[in-house]
Amino acid sequence: MSLSLYFAGFALAQLVGGPLSDAFGRRKATLLFLGIFIFGSLLAALATDVRWLLAGRLVQGIGASIGAAVARAIVRDQFTGPQAARIMNTIGIMLSVGPALAPTVGGMLLAAFGWQSIFLTLLAFGLVAAGSVLFFMKETADPDRSLARPGRLLRAYGSLLADLRFLCGSSVLMGTIGALYAQSTMLPFILIKLVGLTPTQFGMGMLAQTGSYFLGSLALRQAAPRLGGHRAAMTGLGFTLAGAISMLASTHFVAPSYLSIMLPVALCTFGLAMVSPHVVTATLAPFPHVAGSASALMGFIQMGGGFVAGSLAALVGTPLQAFGVIIPAMELLAVASYIVFVGISRRHGSRSFDQA
Repeated sequence: MSLSLYFAGFALAQLVGGPLSDAFGRRKATLLFLGIFIFGSLLAALATDVRWLLAGRLVQGIGASIGAAVARAIVRDQFTGPQAARIMNTIGIMLSVGPALAPTVGGMLLAAFGWQSIFLTLLAFGLVAAGSVLFFMKETADPDRSLARPGRLLRAYGSLLADLRFLCGSSVLMGTIGALYAQSTMLPFILIKLVGLTPTQFGMGMLAQTGSYFLGSLALRQAAPRLGGHRAAMTGLGFTLAGAISMLASTHFVAPSYLSIMLPVALCTFGLAMVSPHVVTATLAPFPHVAGSASALMGFIQMGGGFVAGSLAALVGTPLQAFGVIIPAMELLAVASYIVFVGISRRHGSRSFDQA
């Protein structure tokens, strides 16, 4: 429930945070939402019962949403094509450090100081992030306050939802990144309750997932200049497809173990790192005038997919059964969506698509 509420706040708040960054500037919107994140972390750390803890997690998710919405928009403000994809890949390498360390650090904090220390650490991180934005972040957008009007906002989202390129590109991310979020609601139950890992061992074991993302990002950095964005993304989707098939097979025919669960996860995550920079860049390229809103809606679709899939897991038998059905289905959706996305983009004569 804690993760589900966090993801729900994260997904929904992007729909507000992205347009606010278009209307009032990336910097102001980021500071506002980081303030909300800091408040949510404090609320969770001081919680006296589970209801206040869940409320704090919801507020945290709302505040954290600005990072995903604004980061992509800032890149789109300044760069396009291969350069934008390279920068997205660099951001991906940086982002892999956080998830790589978080479960391990969280497990150690839990064992040494109790659960409140986790949220106090996030509070400190929020303060450092807000200070960095305040003193070092420069404005990259040309704010237009009329974009915050409900009518214009709805028209912007309506035009994006009517564009099949945008929907297919976002569906690729929903099937890959959304699967990453969805499986995070299942893996603790599988690895701790079924396989028998301790919370600290679970944190260390999750390095297989985030380490694979880091390696995939490094592989993309080496391969992209030779392959180009499209072929690199196809290579990455090959890894996610292999991961999905092996995940489906291992959960149905092999006794669950750390390797039988995490090797397929590692394949999917390695592939995701090679897919996402090109897909994000190519999907946002046609919408420079509403980059914040487009980035926010893209984030909502991928996070919303992860939230729905994580919630559906409760209806699909055991966590292991849900993991073996829902996550492969999401990865297969990503592969199918990318095939359609490529066809539509080429019909629109997007020369930058194959060059990116």
